Amino acid sequence: MTFDEIIDRRGTHCAKWDMMEPIYGVSPDDGLAMWVADMDFRPPQVVTDAVRAAADHGIFGYFGDDSAYTASIRWWLKERHGWQVQNDWIFSTHGLVNGTAMCIDAFTDPGDGVVLFTPVYHAFHKIIRAAGRKIVECPLSLEDGRYTMDFDAYDSMMTGSERMVILCSPHNPGGRVWSRAELAAVADFAKRHDLILVSDEIHQDLVFPGHTHTPMALIDGITDRLVMMSATTKTFNIAAAHLGNVIIEDEALRKRFADRMNALGISGGAVSIAMATAAYSRQGAAWVDALMHYLDGNRRLFDEGMASLPGVSSMPLEATYLSWVDFSGTGMDAAELTRRVEKGARIAVNHGQTFGTGGESFLRFNIATPRSRVIEAVERLQTAFADLQ
Repeated sequence: MTFDEIIDRRGTHCAKWDMMEPIYGVSPDDGLAMWVADMDFRPPQVVTDAVRAAADHGIFGYFGDDSAYTASIRWWLKERHGWQVQNDWIFSTHGLVNGTAMCIDAFTDPGDGVVLFTPVYHAFHKIIRAAGRKIVECPLSLEDGRYTMDFDAYDSMMTGSERMVILCSPHNPGGRVWSRAELAAVADFAKRHDLILVSDEIHQDLVFPGHTHTPMALIDGITDRLVMMSATTKTFNIAAAHLGNVIIEDEALRKRFADRMNALGISGGAVSIAMATAAYSRQGAAWVDALMHYLDGNRRLFDEGMASLPGVSSMPLEATYLSWVDFSGTGMDAAELTRRVEKGARIAVNHGQTFGTGGESFLRFNIATPRSRVIEAVERLQTAFADLQ
């Protein structure tokens, strides 16, 4: 396939395109959808072939024997990330939002504090509140246009009511690939305050040249409180599979999580498992490598476009396909900013304030779309902000 192919997703029950008008007032007829974090690309052919084989077989009964599925997870994590896992560490949840919710349910009680390094993925805020837990925001610091962590400040914010910290690694929306030293500092913070550490690593495969993702599980001394999360869904653009991996090495933590899984009757679906098994393969790996080469071109083009707008800057993107753009230098308030982007440029994007403290002057743009659309988005934004130039 070519990533340049325009695939019309309108009218296919696609959240990204079919919900942009009711939510943002941007018509899919003449607008650009750059909000929901999925890609406008087909998955690898090997995944499509797996779905076709299931359909051709034509019987969709109860699924049994997941050995090929777990073997593919183990192979991928060892081959791509240098992390050796065992079968009995792996749980399958209905995606990683569900996986995070399951962790909150299994390891905290109503009223407990859950620490977030903000701004961060907006779904975390939603599920913590819905579970009756308290969000404890630890704002990230901006240094030379990149996010860093200030653990002296975070230590002073802890009250003793906190029971969990959720890390987004690589970071969404900032695109940071945390260094080993930063990951070790997060681990030490969790140990100092006796917190369960949930490391959401759904973007682990979407890393740009010059950067290397380190799984939190490779940091020493954190196993007894660590829950790892990964998935095929973001990497291979198969979010509709609603399948995620929760991986727990510690036996005591594993039992607590398994008890909640069993109590709620959660298990993976056969077609989703077939898709994930096919994706975690050498064919899937080659596709990801080609994808990241293409996205790197999109990233460079979009960054250059944002740099051409006075008062606007995009955070250096080390991972993910989500560009985090700071408009604070324009002096505009959020209402004027979104009016220009949504009404002027006719682009649907995520509003920064939904990611928590620190996101107020930002918008998040999804650049995992054919390059012609990225070029068009830049041109539209240059026109919408032409009076600044």
